[in-house]
Amino acid sequence: MIALIQRVTSASVRVDGATVAAIGPGLLALAAVERGDDAAQAERLAERIVGYRVFADETGRMNLSLADTGGGLLLVSQFTLAADTRKGTRPSFTPAAEPAEGRRLFDLLVAAARRRHAAVQTGRFGDHMEVALVNDGPVTFWLRALPDGSNSHMS
Repeated sequence: MIALIQRVTSASVRVDGATVAAIGPGLLALAAVERGDDAAQAERLAERIVGYRVFADETGRMNLSLADTGGGLLLVSQFTLAADTRKGTRPSFTPAAEPAEGRRLFDLLVAAARRRHAAVQTGRFGDHMEVALVNDGPVTFWLRALPDGSNSHMS
């Protein structure tokens, strides 16, 4: 399971011209489910998103998490993050989970995040969404919860 998290001053999602979710300062997390992902990975990814220390403390160092700051979390499903882009000029979506399984695990991710943090909003799974954000920093990290319980991240 993959999440691209961005520290934001604000973010929102519109569907068919109507705003369906919006947050102020916090994190926008674009999330993708891959084939073979499971409920344990959804739990671990939620834990990492809410606990990842990307907000400045009183000395200006990134030492505070979303849980520490109480900011908003906007979770948006984005299966294109699971694309295989290693060859050619067209992405392959073979690594992405089938839509029904992707929805099930995304819903588990949302539930796990809500158990850990009160201010969670979501886009609409499978809908065409317009996502707006003001990236703060910019600060962006790629998180992954792997099947064996280990984790990796890149910025």
